[in-house]
Amino acid sequence: MIGRLRGILVSKQPPWLLVEVGGVGYELEAPMSTIYDLPATGKEVTLLTHYAVKEDSVALYGFLHEAERTLFRNLQKVSGIGAKISLAVLSGVSTSDFARLVQTGDVVALTKIPGIGKKTAERMVVELRDRVDGLAVALPGASAQGAGVALDPAGEATVALQQLGYKPAEVTRLVQKVAAEGDTAESIIRKALRAALGN
Repeated sequence: MIGRLRGILVSKQPPWLLVEVGGVGYELEAPMSTIYDLPATGKEVTLLTHYAVKEDSVALYGFLHEAERTLFRNLQKVSGIGAKISLAVLSGVSTSDFARLVQTGDVVALTKIPGIGKKTAERMVVELRDRVDGLAVALPGASAQGAGVALDPAGEATVALQQLGYKPAEVTRLVQKVAAEGDTAESIIRKALRAALGN
């Protein structure tokens, strides 16, 4: 089991990260909540990890905060929710906001997250209500940083949003609506997610 990594952040191309530890490059998937707060490439980073082994694949997920990893793990205990939807949840809302939505039973708001239908949202409320109490504390404020990849910010944001489950036509509309000159990819993604969720 790999529980934590500390090394040099080689690249970040949402949702993928590459961290070099002792000459070995670890490829991880991370939610946008983590990616917003990452240092610039070439800097040292410490990530909490979740190591997942399936019959046909092995995957490693990275998080800056324990609350994110805890929620990621708890989400997958709900029937019908896997890693992809769990990442979409963490990318779409903060852990504290998610805890509030579950505790208040706000099914309508939960269904605005990609991949979550009404029945899944209802299961979340029932199965996670007792598990999110400790998550109702806001995480440190996110800061947008340059991603250091070849795509322009709008292009990178478009790719990342599609990987989170949004349809191409919707992504194009959202990016055109929120992108401003000088924006980083992370700031465009953040604004697009807020617009999509009606915040």
